[in-house]
Amino acid sequence: MGVDWAAMEVVFSLEFWRMAVLWTLSLLFSYVQLLRPSPSFPRRRFSPDPASRVKRPICVVTGATSGLGRAAAKALAGEGYHVVLAGRCPQLLSKTIEEIKQQHGDARLNAFQVDLSSIHSIMKFESSLKQWLLDSNLHPSIQLLINNAGMLAKSLRVTVDGFDQMLETNYIGAFALTNLLMPLLKSSTVPSRIVNVTSFTHRCASGVGVDKDTLARKNLCCLSTSKKYPLAGTYEYSKLCLLLFSYELRRQLCVMDPTCTVSVIPADPGAVETNIMRELPPCLSQLAFLVLRFLHLLQSPECGVDSILDAALAPPEASGKYFFGGKGRTIKSSSLSYNEKLAEKLWSASFLLFQEAKCRVPKSAGT
Repeated sequence: MGVDWAAMEVVFSLEFWRMAVLWTLSLLFSYVQLLRPSPSFPRRRFSPDPASRVKRPICVVTGATSGLGRAAAKALAGEGYHVVLAGRCPQLLSKTIEEIKQQHGDARLNAFQVDLSSIHSIMKFESSLKQWLLDSNLHPSIQLLINNAGMLAKSLRVTVDGFDQMLETNYIGAFALTNLLMPLLKSSTVPSRIVNVTSFTHRCASGVGVDKDTLARKNLCCLSTSKKYPLAGTYEYSKLCLLLFSYELRRQLCVMDPTCTVSVIPADPGAVETNIMRELPPCLSQLAFLVLRFLHLLQSPECGVDSILDAALAPPEASGKYFFGGKGRTIKSSSLSYNEKLAEKLWSASFLLFQEAKCRVPKSAGT
């Protein structure tokens, strides 16, 4: 049997050991926090107001064709939501809809193709979603947005927007989509919500910049001491950015309009057996799952989705809490994630890059 040199190269890299050691410790630290007293919030089912035009809440789930996204879409369809599945592959979207309808025959489902690593694609999705609401004679609003799409890339790939693909998929795309759909969330006649799916790996990120150059890929090498692509560091950084964005967005919504009924909640599913490590050699991803399973830390998507559902169905006063561990439980995220000055700087840089990317999109993109 030949030697798997690709696997050997990964094993002897600092990034591998960063994931193997630091990520495991970060996960264990999160579970230890569950032992401390912290707020927990029960799930609440949607109860339509007879006077409201919103009879069935609409939920948008990104990355809805596999793993946690598919599990969330299936569960929320069972909760009575009209679920909009957003994903890159039309075939997988159709397959996922069929699977959900087999379990929930009365499910209301729609699918839209979108690539979170393309501002052009995100803008087309926004336009298509608005047109669908209009054509369906539905209230021009959505009640729930779950930013779930994510990836773990093995190498640097630059998108058409000029960003690192992993960073754009995991953070910049979510930032853009949330801002584009904000008018639909704000126009809801019932309280609406944004759930950002983050990760315990954000705890490993430290001493990183959130300036425009770093976000624009120019200085991503600063996330690693080696010259190779810092896949672990970039993933951690993207999840920290998503968390900083979550807290800053909540602050901005509260400051701009104290009566605003849009809540923002980050959710951490923990270690889940999904295909996120598909770019790594199969023997290594299987080994990682084996170790996590031995430590009783690995969950199936159907179990791991609990924290996401807790965040989606929690009462409004849970806004800004960090959901982890299921059963409605919350813990504290890293101290760095609560840095307001860092969050403000990240917001400003992200917004500038988003506006620049929008300007490069052909005018016909949104039609």
